[in-house]
Amino acid sequence: MFDIISITELSRNHCISICAFLVPANLLATLLSLIFIVIKPSRIQLLTSVTIAILFAITLSLHVASWWIIGVIQAPTFILLALATVCISLNIWAIAESQQEEPWLSKMVKRTVKARFS
Repeated sequence: MFDIISITELSRNHCISICAFLVPANLLATLLSLIFIVIKPSRIQLLTSVTIAILFAITLSLHVASWWIIGVIQAPTFILLALATVCISLNIWAIAESQQEEPWLSKMVKRTVKARFS
């Protein structure tokens, strides 16, 4: 059975471990999505990266919600929720940006590399 009480207890009991995994996983998956805009791999690879990053961010948001449910409202919960929101926003932006023929991020990286090594 799906027992929400047990899941939230598990989330709170293993908070350090969950955050130690989800925070870097969110950052790395979102970074990978942004890198994929620049190097332009197949659309499937980009969508896979975005999906994984959004799942990590939603999981982090649910973990924060488990703390808010019991009344723990502190700075770390807001910081973690802000991180999850930024990661979701960047990944949605990555999908929209990949639709363009010459993505803005790709242009910026090319100019920077050209100026740096010319």
